[in-house]
Amino acid sequence: MTVYRVKKINKIAPEGLELFTDKFIVNEDENDPQGIILRSSPVDVDDYPSLLAVARAGAGTNNVNVERATKKGICVFNTPGANANAVVDLVFPMLGVWKRNIFNGINFCKSLTAVDPDKVDSVVEAQKSAYKGEEIAGKNLTVVGLGQIGVRLANGGIQRLMNVKGFDPAPALENIHQLSPQVRVCRALKDAVSDADVISLHLPLNDRTRNLVNAEFLAKVKRGAILINYSRAPIVDEQAVLDALDSGQLGAFLSDFPTAKTIGHEKILTTPHLGASTSQSEGNCSTMAVKELSSYLKYGNVVHSVNFPNIESTPADTVKNRLIVINKDVPGMIANVSNIFSGFNVNIVSYLNQSNGAIGYNIIDMEETIPEELVAKIVELPDVIRTRVIEFA
Repeated sequence: MTVYRVKKINKIAPEGLELFTDKFIVNEDENDPQGIILRSSPVDVDDYPSLLAVARAGAGTNNVNVERATKKGICVFNTPGANANAVVDLVFPMLGVWKRNIFNGINFCKSLTAVDPDKVDSVVEAQKSAYKGEEIAGKNLTVVGLGQIGVRLANGGIQRLMNVKGFDPAPALENIHQLSPQVRVCRALKDAVSDADVISLHLPLNDRTRNLVNAEFLAKVKRGAILINYSRAPIVDEQAVLDALDSGQLGAFLSDFPTAKTIGHEKILTTPHLGASTSQSEGNCSTMAVKELSSYLKYGNVVHSVNFPNIESTPADTVKNRLIVINKDVPGMIANVSNIFSGFNVNIVSYLNQSNGAIGYNIIDMEETIPEELVAKIVELPDVIRTRVIEFA
């Protein structure tokens, strides 16, 4: 029986780890894993020569060098939607805390311990108007990034009687189908943010989104708007936000990423990276990540990968070997691979291929042992990145 080595990095919720069967050895100290499961710690795929896949228990994968992983034929997974409710559950309360002046109101109430007990009621009535706030109903909400979190936040805005716009540079159809028809989807970012009272960011961190919110971006927003960042800190140019707050261009900044420059600012409200920090979210992410990783290692199936196309196949009981071929997406690859099989007189019982426009992924099942020479011939093809043979009992 093949046993796969898995390296665990960070604290992973037990709900997921319990799903690893006796086909896996999970160890924090594993130096040459075939799989890695982690949360936020950075990992360099070049450090692990036998690595086949990395599963991140969370939505973002900016802590993994994905481009390098792709070049080496290493599959990178995330867990989209698993922590979506947790983030939405935090964003709306934080917006309410700011708009209703709750934070200052709570501090005021704490200060009443120094007041004569018989005068507490009269002091509250006399000073409560200083903490009057605003409702969010009727306000304009713009959600930038319409993944699972963004879609649920936009729908939540509709439920709270807000006017909601959404923008995503490359929206996934499966997410857009879940979007309320009352949400107006904008094609241009400037159209989405120009009249927004509240702008909430829910984007992955990559080269296109790093410092997306800069001075140029902020110059296009409605004066006095509230900016919310519960995605990734580097999406926002911190100095540009501070300048916009000081000039009044921004009314407030709500963030999950406190820094030395932001923690004392009177127009900034931060939480200590709590977006996905619920027991439910951590359990969901762990469970999804383990299922993705174990299915890939055992069967070569790909679900929720950020660099490989999604493809799944259950081997028939008679299948003895499964060949995985990962290649650059170029014309003629299927024909080239099939011709090599013909040359060795090996019968293919199932051939599945899927592409994401950059990477082609092939699952080839056989009822007989695959010759090493055949695999070597496929490896020699110029656009093949990696091959892998999975043996079934």
